[in-house]
Amino acid sequence: IKLIKKAYYYSEKAHTGQIRMNGEPYFNHPVEVAIILIKLKLDDASICTGFLHDTIEDTYTSKEDIKRLFGKDIALLVDGLTKLSKVHFHSKEEKQAENFRKMLVAISRDIRVLLVKLADRLHNMRTLQFMNIEKQEQIASETMEFYVPLANRLGIGWLKIELEDLSFKHLNVVEYNYLKEKVGQTKHERVNFIDSISNRLSKILIDNGMKKIIVFGRYKHLWSIYRKMCNKDLIFEEIHDIIAFRILVNSVQQCYEALGYIHLLWKPIPGRFKDYIALPKVNGYRSLHTTLFTYNRYGIEIQIRSKEMDEIAESGIAAHWKYKENGINTKIKNISFRGFLWLHRLMNWQKTLKDPNEFLDSIKVDLFIEGTYVFTPNSDVIELPQGSTPVDFAFAIHSDLGIKCFQAKVNNYMVSLKYILKNGDTCLIITRSEQFPSKNWLKFVKTSRAKIKIRSFLRAEDRKQSKEIGKRLLIKELSRYSIEFKKFIKSDNMSKILHTYKYKTIDYLFISLGYGKIDISTLLQSLLPLKLKRKYNLAIQNSKSLKIVKCFSKDSKSVIKLDGVENMLVDYASCCVPIKGDSIIGYIYRDKKMIIHRRNCIKVMQIARERRINVLWDFDTIFISTVFIRVYTNDREGMLKDLSSVFSRLSINIVEAKCKVLTNVRTVSVFKCKIHDLDQLINLIKKLLLVNGVYSANRITLVEFFNNS
Repeated sequence: IKLIKKAYYYSEKAHTGQIRMNGEPYFNHPVEVAIILIKLKLDDASICTGFLHDTIEDTYTSKEDIKRLFGKDIALLVDGLTKLSKVHFHSKEEKQAENFRKMLVAISRDIRVLLVKLADRLHNMRTLQFMNIEKQEQIASETMEFYVPLANRLGIGWLKIELEDLSFKHLNVVEYNYLKEKVGQTKHERVNFIDSISNRLSKILIDNGMKKIIVFGRYKHLWSIYRKMCNKDLIFEEIHDIIAFRILVNSVQQCYEALGYIHLLWKPIPGRFKDYIALPKVNGYRSLHTTLFTYNRYGIEIQIRSKEMDEIAESGIAAHWKYKENGINTKIKNISFRGFLWLHRLMNWQKTLKDPNEFLDSIKVDLFIEGTYVFTPNSDVIELPQGSTPVDFAFAIHSDLGIKCFQAKVNNYMVSLKYILKNGDTCLIITRSEQFPSKNWLKFVKTSRAKIKIRSFLRAEDRKQSKEIGKRLLIKELSRYSIEFKKFIKSDNMSKILHTYKYKTIDYLFISLGYGKIDISTLLQSLLPLKLKRKYNLAIQNSKSLKIVKCFSKDSKSVIKLDGVENMLVDYASCCVPIKGDSIIGYIYRDKKMIIHRRNCIKVMQIARERRINVLWDFDTIFISTVFIRVYTNDREGMLKDLSSVFSRLSINIVEAKCKVLTNVRTVSVFKCKIHDLDQLINLIKKLLLVNGVYSANRITLVEFFNNS
């Protein structure tokens, strides 16, 4: 108490003369924050931090002053809050992710930093009406997006509810006031209903020997009602479970006893029972939930829990402090509260995930989505985000199990790897030694762990393949000049290359050659003796790019020769449909395939630069490509015949044609045809434009072809 008084008077003096936007002394704010922390039943250091949390930032106080007067522990907390006060989430994703990293670092040192921050945010939300409208919406949105889920993860039910309603009040003013008025109009009627139901519940439990129980009813908060109306497309009058009843008993056994007696009193609604005692929520919440039809067919929700469970449900982490001989221990690693597992994971990801978008995605999945509980065949419980699949389940158990995941059985039935797991499912993973993750898995896996491991594996495979290609390129190029590979890699020339390009090992060189980041001819030009260069005329040779040299099977595929690497499969991108003569670029796909795009294709910009590689057409080889042409014309008799005759005269085969009248004077025709090269295509478009009544003729993509169809 002495320390808390000291912090109170110090803060009052430090903030003297400062005024908040509502006209009150600024000191009122730290007092209210401290009161919230007392309600959370936190320790003296936390309460002192509540009084002092703005002193370093807003007054002449330094961290050293706080340390000298209040000790190292409180100084670290106040300093952590000072850094955290600079964290805002309304920016673009990259800045948003970096700010969240700062928050995680501060929290990881002491979880009380977050608890004081939540108390600070709660009081600011209570006085938000004094800010301008734009600021109100910005802060309320930030609160709903980040601080509400954080309060939920820490299991502080009452704080989460109040933050939700305060955010709702400023984000949806009309809907908030409407619901507030509606709930107020029926208040008298519902008070009588609460008394009636509470008495019935108390009587049946007491009559069956359950003593010292507590039964009470309460309104669901406005945000909860509004969310239910939106999710189920209901009006207010159609929501029948606005009131929830809570029964507090003395033990876990009595929870289930009470449930039995209540189900004898009124019939439960099928599918509305949840056992969070056997399967607690990730934040430690434990309770039985059931929804019943009462005597007037009025649906009510009842929560049954022990008094200890209720304290945890309301206070969350504050009910989980572990007291040691010398005081409270708040280091994350020492708190045995399963709700902290998410924080451990986020801390690991913020170290390993360098891409801001990837990091933010992992946060949103793991922090903001409720869990699904799935059993292993040994009856162990695995917690996963909603929407998770057997692949997520496999990676959650062990990385090797995920990588070798081949098939899955759920509740003894074979299912697809895309199957969405449900609460209570039992999942068995079947592995195969030759099975490896597919890039397609990234389209349906939900957990950050699975995505990280799959991407890591695919990157490793890409590097492995590029290393193999790079090595073979170098061997082939050296053989052209009768240079033995084994001698070359042990020579001073190789050491010079590694030093020039700052590669630690020769493997990095092979990988860069395989990715096309280094041109092999240019590389050797700088190393080979002048005599050898003249012999092979190396100085005037152009850099070797890829050449597509031979068609095989379908017209959409071919074989390329990659400076000596034979039989690499080629696909032509359907997004831009390149034809011979187009300026093109390729990228090496993981299964020894190259995808060819036109250089101006938008999707090329989305491909990592190190995977792009120069490609040249081999004009000695015959190519026949599919091309899509769109022609806008007058709506006149014989138009289609005239257009078709142009294709016929140029010996171009039409595979498919679709025509559509746009207005009474205008039509559009789209043609799928076979073209040899760009010159033939240009000639076709010129001839089409000469047809009487043609407004325009141009080449389109496959997507545009189907859209026009």
